[in-house]
Parts: sequence; C-alpha cells; structure tokens
Amino acid sequence: MYAVIKTGGKQYKVSEGDVLRVEKLAGEAGASVEFDQVLMVGEGDDVKVGAPTVEGGKVTAEVLGQGRARKIEIQKFKRRKQYRRFAGHRQQFTEVKITGISAG
Repeated sequence: MYAVIKTGGKQYKVSEGDVLRVEKLAGEAGASVEFDQVLMVGEGDDVKVGAPTVEGGKVTAEVLGQGRARKIEIQKFKRRKQYRRFAGHRQQFTEVKITGISAG
C-alpha cells in the first residue's frame, strides 16, 4: 500500500517502512506524528484519489530525529566595485519513518 501526502508545502509518495526527511516538525525522537493531508491512497489496481484530499485518509509516522541539511553558500558580487557578500544557510528537517497508512 502506498500514499501521497502533503507536508511542508511538498508532496511525498510513501509506503509503510519508508524513511524520509520532511520540513521541520515539532516533536522529539520517538514521538508519533499523523499526516492528515493524504492526496491519494493506492494498493495494486485499487486507487483512491482525493478532491483535494482523501476523506478519512491518515498516515502515521514515528519521528527518528531532528537535523540540519548541509550548508548552501550564497554569494553576491559586483565586478570592479569591491563589493562582495557571503552568507550561508542550513535548512532544518525532521526524519520520520512511516508506520501506517489508512485509507479511511
């Protein structure tokens, strides 16, 4: 069984046992999280597509940990003007393991 969920402004195709990194969610390691914005649920030829979400659809997951992605370096530069600016950014994420999918 698989599902398409929406979290953090992105969509993910997940199935039971998958480990994925999503935008930062509140919760400590070991906590349980529910995703109720389920856009599609499928198993073989039986597919339920929501409009926009599947009625009663739910995906549960376990939080494995919080983290920060590798640094992205930003650089501004204007030639011949002695102008240079450097900055960096590390996006925070939550690593979750999908434990259950319910079609509702």
